[in-house]
Amino acid sequence: MSLRYFTRKTVLTATTTNPWQTNFNHLLPIPKLWLKRSSIRDPKIKSVRPKDRIKYWNIIPGDQIRLRGDKSKNIHEVLSINRMSSRVFVKGAAQANTDADKPPPTKNYHYAKCQLLVGNYEFPTGDGVLEPKVLPVFAQRVGTSHPTWDRLRKRYVWQRFAVSTVPVIPYAESKRIEIPWPKPEKRSLPEPANYDTTREEVVKVTYKLPTFQQSLRAPIPRPATEDEFLATLYNPHLTALNDSEPVEVYLAQELSNPHSRAKKLMRWKIRQANDKALLDEIMADELKHLNGRSPRDAKAEAAFRWRELLKAKKDDERKRRWKDMAQESTMKRKAMRKEKKEARLQRRLTELVLSDSSNQVIPEIIN
Repeated sequence: MSLRYFTRKTVLTATTTNPWQTNFNHLLPIPKLWLKRSSIRDPKIKSVRPKDRIKYWNIIPGDQIRLRGDKSKNIHEVLSINRMSSRVFVKGAAQANTDADKPPPTKNYHYAKCQLLVGNYEFPTGDGVLEPKVLPVFAQRVGTSHPTWDRLRKRYVWQRFAVSTVPVIPYAESKRIEIPWPKPEKRSLPEPANYDTTREEVVKVTYKLPTFQQSLRAPIPRPATEDEFLATLYNPHLTALNDSEPVEVYLAQELSNPHSRAKKLMRWKIRQANDKALLDEIMADELKHLNGRSPRDAKAEAAFRWRELLKAKKDDERKRRWKDMAQESTMKRKAMRKEKKEARLQRRLTELVLSDSSNQVIPEIIN
């Protein structure tokens, strides 16, 4: 995710189950305008100061952790994380005294309060007991390798190690123990239902090779024209055309962009060639019938006629486009509305009657 996707919505939905880190948007400061709430129902943005946020997270969804200072020493599985607020959400722990109609919110703890589970290791029991004791080992300090950007997977990758553990492993006291990243769960596919396509139908080959020759030197078959198609409809005795023509015939038209630079240049060259041919035709006609004019005057007259024809053609094309854009109907509708408005105003002036009052003078023309 690039910087342009750093919005208020992404900050509100910063809690994610995605374990991989692809950017450093969580280190950006939040604008003060985003923190303002227009009403009490608006969600509240919870975050820590940018300098207190963690750049590279070593605790991701799927890890096994325990809480520092927890006397019960329960092991929790990480459900999701929030890099903006440095909170870790654990699975299976719900807050008490919640509404029964709403789903219980999961408990979350600060990143610094969590200890990663390194694994289960055997420890000598002593007192003459030969059978070793298996205990869970947690990382007291975590070290990492230098993070690098993986171009193939498009994310940052690094290794994490347990520099010191609790309890201390006797035979690995001075070694760094690598903590493997949790592997994502394999998605289980449901059984196919009545509306699902079976695997046999998917792998079935339904494409049939066309009947025309596939050699590059062979002529390309010509698709039927509109007149030929209509002729077969009105004349049943003629050979009916194939309803489904081979798609290979239309690939050049279907897969080519008509608005590409090459197509526009080709159409422009065709128009220029047509205009040049029209000029040559008019000039030849004028030079053939001089009628007492010099060839120079005849060529000037031909150029004038040619420019007038091009102008008329351009005006006709503009008028055609103008009609296609429904400008004519819009103009008629506006003219009709204007006529109705003038008729309504004239009717109101005609039906106007003044009540008798003082200071009124009747013109002599009316008398």
